[in-house]
Amino acid sequence: MTIALTLGCLLLAAVFIKAYLDGKFSSVETLQAYIKSYGIFGPVILIAFQAVQVIVPVLPGFLGCAAGAVLFGSMGGFWCNYLGISAGSIIAFLLAKKYGTALVRNLFSKEKYEKYSAWAGKSKSYTLLLFAGMVLPLFPDDFFCYFSGLTKMSLRKFAIIIFLGKPWCILAYSLFFSSI
Repeated sequence: MTIALTLGCLLLAAVFIKAYLDGKFSSVETLQAYIKSYGIFGPVILIAFQAVQVIVPVLPGFLGCAAGAVLFGSMGGFWCNYLGISAGSIIAFLLAKKYGTALVRNLFSKEKYEKYSAWAGKSKSYTLLLFAGMVLPLFPDDFFCYFSGLTKMSLRKFAIIIFLGKPWCILAYSLFFSSI
């Protein structure tokens, strides 16, 4: 799976580098035309990117939100971003449930892990904090998606938090970036 993901990312990067060198990114209009040339795969690529940026927590998610709003408008970008980020969040949660602490410790700093694990173990308000964090911009949601998978939280409860909390921040990003 890791090899396939790496090859897929390299192939996608090569396609975009070639497009950049061919002048497809010289203006918003040429970029929009380039992405539209992919038909339904344009939005699918953005959805996949947003899912991967949650699963691989080194990629900045707001870049995808900005790209979605610029390429597909505020509502089109919103839906692509919302679907991708929600899917990635649930996958991260499930990966942590399956592979446990070792995976989360390898993805994030020891200090960050220990700080939140000590707090979450004692906290009665973790669910409320998680929901509030999903609503707020700049919250370290990728970490908390993985971290939540280490708690006793059910997939159903986590999915409800994502589906109800995440749209507000993504909508704000979409409206902001589409108005620039």
